[in-house]
Amino acid sequence: MTDTDALPFSHALRPAELAARKPTRFDIAPDAATCAAIAAWAGIEALESLRLKGTLTPTGRSDWALDAEFTARAVQACVVTLAPVTTDLRETVARRYLAQMEMPTGDEIEIPEDTDAEPLPDRIDLGAVALEVLELALPLYPHAPDAAPVAAQAAPPGAAPIRDEDTRPFANLKSLLGGKAGGEDDKS
Repeated sequence: MTDTDALPFSHALRPAELAARKPTRFDIAPDAATCAAIAAWAGIEALESLRLKGTLTPTGRSDWALDAEFTARAVQACVVTLAPVTTDLRETVARRYLAQMEMPTGDEIEIPEDTDAEPLPDRIDLGAVALEVLELALPLYPHAPDAAPVAAQAAPPGAAPIRDEDTRPFANLKSLLGGKAGGEDDKS
């Protein structure tokens, strides 16, 4: 996670101060001014709404599980026309915070099977989690429904652009076999 002091939205909970035997329910949503600050931070035109609702549940002696539903409505510029494109986002969020998580060392590391696990911090910032989910859920290339499709070609000066057929691994097989179509037996 990033430094929460630099984020436009923060809602930190200290696991040491939460009930150790029952889930802590939360439902956070920034106000309109904070949504505008988040939009500026994320580089989008507007953020009409954002909500993270779920539970933070103790697991084992000192580990925690965060399970939540994320919803947001974001406005971005179309990559073709620059017209505003409104997108409704909905994600399921599951994180595991482990008190005794071993950090990998060495040049080669093995990625653990439980990839949603992270070391237990002294504060779990639900606002930072919501912003991370927002960044990952936003469309990279928002496209207005009435915008024409874009066809782009790139090639060095003086070279012909690469076609889809040129990238297929067996595109030149027929010419390599002397013009014979596949499936014919060569009995010479």
